[in-house]
Amino acid sequence: MNDPSAHPHRDPPKRYYRVREASAITGVPGYVLRFWESQFPALKPKRTASGHRLYRPADLDLISEIKRLLYEQHFTIAGARQHLESASSPGDERSEQEMLARIYRELKQLRGLLDEPP
Repeated sequence: MNDPSAHPHRDPPKRYYRVREASAITGVPGYVLRFWESQFPALKPKRTASGHRLYRPADLDLISEIKRLLYEQHFTIAGARQHLESASSPGDERSEQEMLARIYRELKQLRGLLDEPP
């Protein structure tokens, strides 16, 4: 999640991604994304009027972090939920670093778009 090239296929960045796109970017099947919504309160994608899920780039970062915690760090779902809740506490140094890393990645993407010839 802290890797600036974590999602290289997000060029140009979009404001919202449908379930299929979010699944392709994160490598997490759609049914798992829907299940994780029920298990992780922070994962709340926006809904269209017809009920379709729309994931923001921040949601994709959260999905990648959940995936890392569950599959690489071997957390349980409850343990990953608790870890994410404690990491998002105000003033938490780790969450501030993650936020700065995310801002840095987004600024690099914007600079790349601006440097491209018209």
